[in-house]
Amino acid sequence: MNIDETFYIGYITKTRGLKGEMQLFFEFEDYIELDFDVLFLEIDKKLVPYFIDSMKLQKNSTAYLNLEDIDHVDKAQVLLKKKVYLPKDKMPERDPDDFRYTDLVGFLVVDELEGEIGEIIDVQEFPQQFIATVDFAGKELMFPLSEDLILGIDEEEQVIEVELPEGLIDVYRES
Repeated sequence: MNIDETFYIGYITKTRGLKGEMQLFFEFEDYIELDFDVLFLEIDKKLVPYFIDSMKLQKNSTAYLNLEDIDHVDKAQVLLKKKVYLPKDKMPERDPDDFRYTDLVGFLVVDELEGEIGEIIDVQEFPQQFIATVDFAGKELMFPLSEDLILGIDEEEQVIEVELPEGLIDVYRES
């Protein structure tokens, strides 16, 4: 299996107990909808398949899992921090009308007063809000994605129009 035939879902964060149980942290938003039987872990730039013995999904974007042939904490230890992938045919279908803030990566940010700011290079979810990171003249400008600041989103043109708080852009110009 090549990496271009898969999609990234998360990584192994820690072991639990002595019998090889591990915690998987999901960076894939719809992890509850995933179908698990085999996982691919990236080891030395190659994808290695592991069959799942058991898995308990948690509400905090994690799961506890046991993999076949990983029956001791020492065997699990070498898999820590490894990236986890699933085959693309396991990716859940999304409703085309289901637009999310994370879909804004690649959009051009246009401020009402300043004009073009730059392209969104990342969107992170924090407990209270989503934060967009924009490439602003080689610096990373960050702002909250709140309905108060967003004036409009043009999905076809991939442009988001915003009214950023007064002085925010100046902070990034001066640093």
